[in-house]
Amino acid sequence: MQAFAQWQAQAGPKPEGGDASVAHNGTQVQLQNFIFKADLANEEATRKLLPQVVSQLGRVDAVVNSAALFEHDDVQSFSYANMAQHWASNTGAAIVLAQALHQHCQSRGAQAAEAVVINMLDQKLWNPNPDFLSYTLSKAALEAANTLLAQALAPLVRVVGVAPGLTLTSHMLDDDKFQKLHTLSPLGRSSSVEDVVSSVVFAVHNRAMTGTTLLVDGGQHLMKFERDFSLM
Repeated sequence: MQAFAQWQAQAGPKPEGGDASVAHNGTQVQLQNFIFKADLANEEATRKLLPQVVSQLGRVDAVVNSAALFEHDDVQSFSYANMAQHWASNTGAAIVLAQALHQHCQSRGAQAAEAVVINMLDQKLWNPNPDFLSYTLSKAALEAANTLLAQALAPLVRVVGVAPGLTLTSHMLDDDKFQKLHTLSPLGRSSSVEDVVSSVVFAVHNRAMTGTTLLVDGGQHLMKFERDFSLM
């Protein structure tokens, strides 16, 4: 969140009254922080989310879909219910929010390529293994949706994927294990939070980019892993 706040500051001055400030080109830029909550597995709540943001901020130019359900299953434990939960929060919500951003752009008469949806994916789509089956399928569907949304929402809204490698640890990895796994790539390092944020910022500002994915993983997608990092 701190990295995104710094990017927000660099994008230009914001109204005063926020609770954080960052120096930008010698000028103290005041930031405003807003928190909007919604259960992304709930379609009704998801459809209300962007209008709530617009009512508070007045205008939205970018949506970054990074929230995701990540629960383990495999072929033996697979169920309709588990897959449906992953698809609702990881795939359906991203499509609904892209739809809402497009409608918002239409209503305010936005210029071509002025708005963008960034969908966070996963390098394991290019380096698959059968762990976390429902999660992987939901991200694979979202990657396919990137192409379809880019076609359907042009020219007002661009759609770009960003696929990190192992970036943050989890309750399934201790720090030593995480550090060891983080080095498993052709470059000797996977992605950092700053790497991912800089890629998102690039995609937001590059108005010629749509319907593609940036792989930001130190080359982990070029390797073959038999298991998910969390289970190695």
